[in-house]
Amino acid sequence: MALAALCGDDAWGRTWEQVIQHRFGGEGELAGHSVGNLLITALWEQSGDAVTGLDWVAALLEANGRVLPCSDVPLTIVAEVLGHDPAQPDLVCMVRGQVEVATTPGDVLHIALDPPEPPACREAIAAVREADAIVLGPGSWYTSVIPHLVIPELARAIAESPARRIVVLNLNPQVGETTGFASHTYLDVLYNYLPDLRIDTVIADRHHVEDLAALRTSAADFGAEVFLMDVARTGPGSAGMHDPQRLAVAFDTVLA
Repeated sequence: MALAALCGDDAWGRTWEQVIQHRFGGEGELAGHSVGNLLITALWEQSGDAVTGLDWVAALLEANGRVLPCSDVPLTIVAEVLGHDPAQPDLVCMVRGQVEVATTPGDVLHIALDPPEPPACREAIAAVREADAIVLGPGSWYTSVIPHLVIPELARAIAESPARRIVVLNLNPQVGETTGFASHTYLDVLYNYLPDLRIDTVIADRHHVEDLAALRTSAADFGAEVFLMDVARTGPGSAGMHDPQRLAVAFDTVLA
């Protein structure tokens, strides 16, 4: 998805954006797998290096940017979940795997990575240190955003980078891992994992903020200013989705 987002806005880019996200149907061994993941895996095996493989795929797609892994080793997300078993709502269970954590019916209390304290990808560290802006979110909070903050070297690089740091809040809670979240809860979770993090700006859609005072209080813990903007898509079937063009305007505004 990250590579697809970087495809060019021309016939080549739009075609490859669709192709790499295509998932095979049917009931065979390829069912449910995406073309992009198979292509990335093939180039990883050909090159013997995750970063080189991703760079090759990006070159094929003529991507406008670079996608890097947060770590050089395979990682598994492990979560402590309250009420994962509906029959035992007061029991805390250990849940393993990105999909399992993202879709848990319980409340995620904490996440960690296995192996613990994994090494960070050196190219990712360099990119963070050289960046003009670092954007956290939107996305699955416990399975896409927080994992970067439990890799010690990467978390330290994010905290120490001279870049502007921006958090984009999700529009709606993700059913499963963030069920019941208010807009300020996303920031409270970030603070629990990296209280030393300084944030410059929080972008929130003005129509998806339940308690503005609470949001500003949570943002103040990071020293951040809240910008309320229209960044949500409109129209049938677009609920909970950000509009790329509106988000681009928001970034232009806060980075001006």
